[in-house]
Amino acid sequence: MDEFAFRPTHVAPPDGMASWAAPDPARPDARLDALLPLQLLDRLGDWARILCSNGWTAWVDGRLLVALPQPPPAADGPPARTADPRPALAEAGGALDRYRALLEDLATGALDLGAFRERTRGLRIGLVVDGEAVWLFDPVHDRWCYGDGLQFQTYAATDRPSPSPSPSHAPSTQDPSAPTRTGDP
Repeated sequence: MDEFAFRPTHVAPPDGMASWAAPDPARPDARLDALLPLQLLDRLGDWARILCSNGWTAWVDGRLLVALPQPPPAADGPPARTADPRPALAEAGGALDRYRALLEDLATGALDLGAFRERTRGLRIGLVVDGEAVWLFDPVHDRWCYGDGLQFQTYAATDRPSPSPSPSHAPSTQDPSAPTRTGDP
């Protein structure tokens, strides 16, 4: 390895995860073991280039990586930037209001069951708040996010990584040992 020491920033999910030789779902590689320590090197859309402790690098679905707790930044350094959970919370609140109104219409007879089913088709809402912790389903990006008041990041994704990055995503130039920012939900 290079002159730097391996410092894991993430681990593979508890069920392990697929890896690819390149950010291309058509080129699968080895499966990573559950909870394998990994260091995030770069991001490209949904993809993450990781480094294993043995020096092996691969591309993985970055949305599935489990972030390791990082020490807070030094008092003299700038605070870490994270995604803002408020837009995703507003979207969840609006979806819940729409569902509540449809449920009320069903209960009062203004809608029949068929119309209720049709109008709620595709609606997905997920929100758990436990003290300062929040788990929030982001239907726009089809992922679960976790926040603790200091960080808001992807916790789990529900689909495969995109075959190619969207134009709004660019490769990261962030210090790989710094806490990651996965983008606004």
